[in-house]
Amino acid sequence: MFSGPFDQSIVKRAIDKKLVSIDYINIRDFASDTYKSVDGHPYGGGVGMILRVDVVDRALQSIKKGHTILLDAAGEPYKQQKAKELSTLDHLILICGHYEGVDHRIRQLADEEISIGDYVLTGGEIPAMILVDSIVRLIPRVLEKSEATVNESFTQSMLEYPQYTAPQTYKGLKIPPVLLSGNHKKIDAWRKSEALKRTKTQRPDLTN
Repeated sequence: MFSGPFDQSIVKRAIDKKLVSIDYINIRDFASDTYKSVDGHPYGGGVGMILRVDVVDRALQSIKKGHTILLDAAGEPYKQQKAKELSTLDHLILICGHYEGVDHRIRQLADEEISIGDYVLTGGEIPAMILVDSIVRLIPRVLEKSEATVNESFTQSMLEYPQYTAPQTYKGLKIPPVLLSGNHKKIDAWRKSEALKRTKTQRPDLTN
């Protein structure tokens, strides 16, 4: 699941430059039975299977300690500020949650829990990919120009201003004249104004 997203684009370049390394731990390697079982039926009854605490703990014990995150729907909503915080840490461990749930004791093995949104996926692998992608691009020297991450959406608690490229007119839709003026002071003022306007219209919660 991880090989595709991490074998191309920015993450791949970061790995090639040795600015980041990514290791995969298969928790089935730490199962105690011949069936390589990593989950079990919930005590007290219920539908589905629950990720086992002993298997996850053995997997964690096999690697160097680091800041450990459980990807779980009940976790803290993931924001750009959190990505910035995590990008400053040397070693992250991501535990991919289970769609039906995890043994509650696994939460005690993690430093924090993170959710990528109020919906349920079949597992924590895709949320882990999202965290890696959003964190890696913020690591110094991963992107060619540091400015690329300065004016992005959410970096300043606002959405990014509208951007345009050629052609100047397309099906009657024109580029705002100020962007063609060459007046950088006016362009900067327009961008700030449009970013605020766009944020208030599309994400008013960010301005509260």
